[in-house]
Amino acid sequence: MKIKNWSIFVFVVLYHILLIALIPLAISAFSWGAFFFFLVTYIIGGMSITAGYHRLFAHKAYAAKPFYEWTVLIGSLFAFEMSALKWSFDHRLHHNHVDTEKDPYSIDKGFWYAHILWLFDYERKFDPKLVPDLLKNPRVMFQDKYYIPLALGFNALIVGLGCLFMSPIASFYFGFLLRMAMVHHCTWFINSLCHTIGAKTYARELSAVDNAALAVLTFGEGYHNYHHAFAADYRNGIRWYHFDPTKWIIWLSSKIGLTKNLRSVNSIILLKSLVQKDRRLILNRLSEEVDEIASEWTQKVETLSGQFDEIASVLSTKVRELKSVQGIQKVNLEKEIKALKSSLNNTWEDWIQLTHIAAKKFELAH
Repeated sequence: MKIKNWSIFVFVVLYHILLIALIPLAISAFSWGAFFFFLVTYIIGGMSITAGYHRLFAHKAYAAKPFYEWTVLIGSLFAFEMSALKWSFDHRLHHNHVDTEKDPYSIDKGFWYAHILWLFDYERKFDPKLVPDLLKNPRVMFQDKYYIPLALGFNALIVGLGCLFMSPIASFYFGFLLRMAMVHHCTWFINSLCHTIGAKTYARELSAVDNAALAVLTFGEGYHNYHHAFAADYRNGIRWYHFDPTKWIIWLSSKIGLTKNLRSVNSIILLKSLVQKDRRLILNRLSEEVDEIASEWTQKVETLSGQFDEIASVLSTKVRELKSVQGIQKVNLEKEIKALKSSLNNTWEDWIQLTHIAAKKFELAH
């Protein structure tokens, strides 16, 4: 690989050298205050990237008031990940051309390329047509124009404030160096690890996977298979047990008027589309086989997908009916809907199990 972005290469290499070289001094200067300084700045920086750069600016999964936008644009300076305009441009390019030559951080070029090497090799050919909405946003454009002085000045200020409560080395190491490295690598792991190790719960044809462990470190971004299947949804983790604090912040902000127009996929429509995707993928693969096993599996797939579609259709009808009934009719209908939801969830679990077995048996993409 030929290095094209020497400034980025030198910056990344130098701060990693510093990160390692200063470990002995950082250990001697460690305190719980320094740890919490790191933690708070890491959370603010990371959440500003996930809620702001990613879900607000790159995907327009919701809308926000200027105060909220300023908050995430300033908070993102903790991350040191270039401007929102450039970040969003690269990310939209990634989604438009995922796993192809035009993908800036394609996993097809290797784990480490997707993780970090792309930064040194990538030549951004800026196309205004990809980010017309952001070019009209004065806050985004201000941050982009003055990003370097803003980022340097803001981080110098934060480290300076930290020196009031701890030693300069502790403030610099934990409040800047370690925090920046942690945010960077966790972001990069979404491009590498979340296209390598995990479950393809929602879209088996994609390289993206769901990785619950990484979701903890990236404030919900680890549910990457779902995100690539339904990128416009303001949520990445859609189950109640999914750790996705970014969606909670966005939702809570909507309750106090800071955000609005939160986009989400109806759960029934979501599951139906996923079953249809998997069904096409499996049946296309089975059509290449002519033996009895392929015929048996075709029948299994058709039967279970048909059963799922039937339950989903009835459930959708009942949910619509609920809006127009009252009294005892409403109570009875709510019980019926609850039973249908339970049946749909059970059928979905059966479908997941069936597709996992089929993936291994017929060497489908996984």
